[in-house]
Amino acid sequence: MSDPQPFTLVPGAADSPVLLHVPHGSRRIPRQVREGITLDDAALERELDHITDAHTAELAAAAAEIAPAAPWRFVNNLSRLVVDPERFPDEREEMLAVGMGAVYTRTTHREPLRPPEADPGPLLEAYFHPYAAAMTAAVESRLAATGRAVIIDVHSYPAAPLPYELHGTGPRPSVCLGTDPFHTPPELLAAAEAAFGGRVGRGGVGRDTPFAGTYVPLRHYGTDRRVTALMIEIRRDTYTSEPGGPAGPGLDTLAGALAELVGVLEVLEVLEVG
Repeated sequence: MSDPQPFTLVPGAADSPVLLHVPHGSRRIPRQVREGITLDDAALERELDHITDAHTAELAAAAAEIAPAAPWRFVNNLSRLVVDPERFPDEREEMLAVGMGAVYTRTTHREPLRPPEADPGPLLEAYFHPYAAAMTAAVESRLAATGRAVIIDVHSYPAAPLPYELHGTGPRPSVCLGTDPFHTPPELLAAAEAAFGGRVGRGGVGRDTPFAGTYVPLRHYGTDRRVTALMIEIRRDTYTSEPGGPAGPGLDTLAGALAELVGVLEVLEVLEVG
C-alpha cells in the first residue's frame, strides 16, 4: 500500500472566508518514518490513542456538510508523530522542554519516542515545510477571493491531564477556546462562545485553558489583520470514550455548533482585534 498524501485541501464555497484546520486527527505514519520510532507496535498504538485528536476530521466534515455555505478544510492526513505542523520549528517553541517540538522525541508520558541523536532535519524538509507552504497558500487563496481568512483550528484534548502538558493544572471545560491577542477579535470569540455555549452542557466553554493560542501561518502571524483565527479544543469525553474509542452521539451536537459558528463567520464582515 502506498503512503497517503500528507495533507488534503477540501474546497468549500467560493465566497467562504472560513478555513477549518484539522492538524492532529490522523493516526497514519509512513513506513520510513515508523522505522525511526523506538516504540514497539503495541506501545505505539497506545501512544496514538493518547496523542491523536480522534474524530476531529469527521467533526469538521460533518459541520461543513450542514453549514449554510461550506467552509474550506485543510486536513493533515498524517499523525502528529511524523511532524507537528502547529509547532514553531525553532527555539521559540516552548514544548521543546518536554521533547515535543515540531519533531517529537518524547511521548505524552515523557518516555523516549526517537533516539536522542535523531536529526529532525529530514522530517522537517519532507513534511513540515511543505505543509506550512500549502496552508499558507490556502490562506492566501481565501484572502484573494474574499479579502479575509478565518482559520478555525479544530482539536480535542483528554479529560484528565497527561504528563507532557505544561499547563495542565487549570480548568478543563467541555470546550476550550484558544486565542491570540493579534488574530482573535472579540467578535470571533463571542460567536464561538454563543455557538458552543448552549450545546455543551455542564462543562461549559472556557478561554485559553488548558491550552492557549491558535494557528496562523508564519507569513501572516502577527502582521496581517485580515487573517483571524481561533482554536477550538473539545474535551474528548464529550463525544468519545478515552483513549482512542469510537465517536458517540456528542459528535453530532458538536458538529451542529461548529456549523453554526461557520455560518455566523461567513456573514460577519467586520472582524477587528481590539
